[in-house]
Amino acid sequence: MNDGSGTLQAAARNGEKLRSVGGGPRRKNKWNDVWIGAGLPVLLLLVWQLAGDAGKVSSAFLPTPLHIGETLAQLAATGELFRHLGVSIGRAALGFALGGGLGLIVGTLVGLSRKAERLMDPSMQALRQVPHLAVAPLIILWFGFGELSKVLIIAQGAYFPMYVQTFLGIRSVDNKLVEVARVLQFGRWKWITRLIIPAALPNVLLGLRLSLAVSWLGLVVAELIGSQSGVGFLINFAKQNSLTETIFVGIVIFAVVGKLVDSLVRLLEKYWLGWRDSYQG
Repeated sequence: MNDGSGTLQAAARNGEKLRSVGGGPRRKNKWNDVWIGAGLPVLLLLVWQLAGDAGKVSSAFLPTPLHIGETLAQLAATGELFRHLGVSIGRAALGFALGGGLGLIVGTLVGLSRKAERLMDPSMQALRQVPHLAVAPLIILWFGFGELSKVLIIAQGAYFPMYVQTFLGIRSVDNKLVEVARVLQFGRWKWITRLIIPAALPNVLLGLRLSLAVSWLGLVVAELIGSQSGVGFLINFAKQNSLTETIFVGIVIFAVVGKLVDSLVRLLEKYWLGWRDSYQG
């Protein structure tokens, strides 16, 4: 018995050491996933650079990664890159706040009320089918080339993903939970905050990710049409002057910032949805 007890105690101590040193196998697996995911992009960049150095691809058509990196460093050193990036992030944030916030409010209202659904949802679904790019010229015609039109273009794209996912999340709540809430005599506010919001949160967060992604895409459209600042303007200016490496810099900036924003939302999902048994994050 003493030997068995001593073995169990030793195993427990070893487990404590594993958890205290870097999180154990779980953290190691996480870093392995990171390195595996980075393998393909690194390989593509290496082949791209070697092909450019060997003269297999024209530098005017496809600059090498090192040349693009040098251009990125030059734009950053002059401060021009950060100025355009700040303008773009501000526009995207305003457009998302307007469109995503309105989509959340209307989606919640329509999800909670059958009358609101019959009144509003058919129109919402019809408008949702209109291509995002088809509305942009109309918004510019109405509001000109100023900041308002750019924010509205972004907001128009951000609205529908949040609206649809919020509506679906609320309507996907298990009816048995609703019956339990009635038996427990939950008030309206308690019913919404304790039952509806937690149950609909996975869909709402999905809508948040999609809405942010579409906002970033809408930003490109807004800044490519009559803009005098922003990353999209930088790309358009480079196109007009055949500065291919600067175009690639703009593409890289859009990709990196978009990925960072998406990763932030995934962290929120991991924090807020970790209670679900089905969650595998």
